[in-house]
Amino acid sequence: MTKTPLRPRPVPQRTCVGCVSTTNKRELVRVVRTPEGSVVADPTGKKPGRGAYVHADESCWALAFKKGALERSLKTTISAADKEALQEYAGAVVSR
Repeated sequence: MTKTPLRPRPVPQRTCVGCVSTTNKRELVRVVRTPEGSVVADPTGKKPGRGAYVHADESCWALAFKKGALERSLKTTISAADKEALQEYAGAVVSR
């Protein structure tokens, strides 16, 4: 009896809400609306809540905020404090 070779697992794909291009999930930053209603960055990708993905690129973050794509994807209004925290996180991620 011969074993059949295992098929490689497919790489998860997600769409950036800023530039609307599809890429590997691990190349994107997850932003999540928590069950409490706050919006935070999720570097682990495992926090519970509704998520949206953005490239670690300054132009994608700017587009996501300008077009309101994050708010639309997360189906919520982002508070000023959460928006400021996300912009600081984006600046830190982009500078790496």
